[in-house]
Amino acid sequence: MDQIQHVFVQVQGALQIHVAQIGTGSNVVLFLHGFPEIWYSWRHQMIALANAGFRAIAPDYRGYGLSDAPAEPSKATYADLIGDLLQILDTLHIPKVFLVGKDFGAMPAYYFALKHPERALGVVTLGVPFMPPEPIKFQSHLPEGFYISRWQEPGRAESDFGRFDAKTVVRNIYILFSRSEVPIAEENQEIMDLVDSSTPLPPWFTEEDLAAYGDLYKKSGFDTALKVPYRSLGEDWGIKDPKVEIPALLIMGEKDYVLKFPGIEEYVRSEKVKDYVPKLEIIYLAEGSHFVQEQSPEEINQLLLNFLSKHT
Repeated sequence: MDQIQHVFVQVQGALQIHVAQIGTGSNVVLFLHGFPEIWYSWRHQMIALANAGFRAIAPDYRGYGLSDAPAEPSKATYADLIGDLLQILDTLHIPKVFLVGKDFGAMPAYYFALKHPERALGVVTLGVPFMPPEPIKFQSHLPEGFYISRWQEPGRAESDFGRFDAKTVVRNIYILFSRSEVPIAEENQEIMDLVDSSTPLPPWFTEEDLAAYGDLYKKSGFDTALKVPYRSLGEDWGIKDPKVEIPALLIMGEKDYVLKFPGIEEYVRSEKVKDYVPKLEIIYLAEGSHFVQEQSPEEINQLLLNFLSKHT
């Protein structure tokens, strides 16, 4: 971990965005985290790729971790993330990248590639496939207590999370999201109540890891993280009839709860997703959870290196 370097890049709004980086290779991989993750969630992959001759960079999005928060988090957008990524690449003099996105990081990965095709060499996503720019349909088929519906409600997650310190919030969400069931609360429950304080962490997630996450979210809070992704899912990307023409890979854990979102498993297994990403390869991991890159780092590292070796 000590060999990973940390820099700050100024982006629109005079915000300082934290970027972790390692390696000096001419082929660059840009890692995009999900929630409740941070640059740190890519620690295993960054070191492995650097050892294989690649340069790896991983930002904290605006309002996450060590990056500055926007003046008005409630107005943050996915478009801001795309602009920040472009500024990071320009500042670091990186002409082209492979993009690797986990969870909602799949969205800026794919839409960066669509909006700036001259800068993207390939896309890998973990846990979330390409989603076309149309209204999200699966929520209407899930109960009111579905975690995304709850977190989209202004003030509700803030009140729920506010009962605990940042470390406990991250702990609870990691435990919840590591399960194979979709997190859904009862009418008289909040999402944080779905995890008992005695429940152990997943075996691949240490107290040291939790402390690192807790410190980063203690600094940033959750205001921007609730706006992007959860309260920005209907954002207009300004793209019609999208088609991602570069090489792409989807790594999907068979025990990832996202597969149980209504329509998602059929969309992936039927390969309808290839209507939008024709050069997509799909790999399923039988024991994979929502956090495959931390759960099975050596396997994910090898899959990434295999993909990169085919396309460099």
